[in-house]
Amino acid sequence: MAESVKTTQNHVPHIHPPKPLRKRVAENWQMDVFLLIPVVWLIIWEYCPSYGLTIAFKNYRARDGILGSEWVGIEHFIKFFQSYQFARVVGNTVVLSLLSMLTFPIPIAFALLLNIVQKKKYKSFIENVTYMPHFISTVVMVGILRRVFDTNTGIINNFVEQLFGIKYDLNMFMGGTNFTTLYIWSGVWQGTGWGSIIYMAALSSVDPEMHEAATIDGASRWKRILHIDLPTIMPTVVIMLIMRCSSIMGIGFDKVYLMQNDTNLIASEVISTYTYKVGLTAAGGANFSYSAAIGMFNSVINLACVCFANFVANKVNGSGLW
Repeated sequence: MAESVKTTQNHVPHIHPPKPLRKRVAENWQMDVFLLIPVVWLIIWEYCPSYGLTIAFKNYRARDGILGSEWVGIEHFIKFFQSYQFARVVGNTVVLSLLSMLTFPIPIAFALLLNIVQKKKYKSFIENVTYMPHFISTVVMVGILRRVFDTNTGIINNFVEQLFGIKYDLNMFMGGTNFTTLYIWSGVWQGTGWGSIIYMAALSSVDPEMHEAATIDGASRWKRILHIDLPTIMPTVVIMLIMRCSSIMGIGFDKVYLMQNDTNLIASEVISTYTYKVGLTAAGGANFSYSAAIGMFNSVINLACVCFANFVANKVNGSGLW
């Protein structure tokens, strides 16, 4: 017995110290060159422009440049917080973001249902049909919505008039409630298929033998989804939810601006459109410093939201991003 222990101790592998960084870089210089390209791109286009955020604390004038402009501290932030537009703009942004967040489970449910389809021909057809709206540009998509819901020439209004013989004036671009409804559900139509791709990829890693064993044990289709498919994609769901939280205050500019008109401004004026208007199209002239301050406030809130979401995810099931 003692000889066996002695022999085992003599065969303990020797742990070599890690190689110096310079030697590791020399041995893998090809990989480092490949890594250098995205790092340089990130520094040039993401970090270097961050210096321009200093104009949020200055009265920026183009002729004086960033360094020569007058320093005013947080004056522009206070101006925005005290503005009569603050509550409406921030409120509209939060409302649209939270309503869009409520549609987050739709691509998940769609992926789970699509995963049930066995015939590849039908499955491919459904995938192609649901993916296509994602590739429609925002301008074209809003144009389609206007053609469908236009008061005079809209498809829905004309269909109701021809079918029932009554004039049906439905204008989804008029009024705050109509705008919010159209914005949310058009986003669902355009993003459900594309958003389900990542969940379909996660579902492809499910071992078919698990489903076979569950079927033999008498598990229904719903129970297999609940206890096999859903737990498999849950880490992906958590990561996507955290990333979604990073844009709570980041309602896109193009779609909202294209759908805007004087009748729905009460619900459609969000931070991105307000920043554009005060920064470039204001009647008193462009105010770059004020718009930069609003944009910086928006980014800080988004950063706080994603950090909080990641903290909660780590506390609940340890599946945060960091």
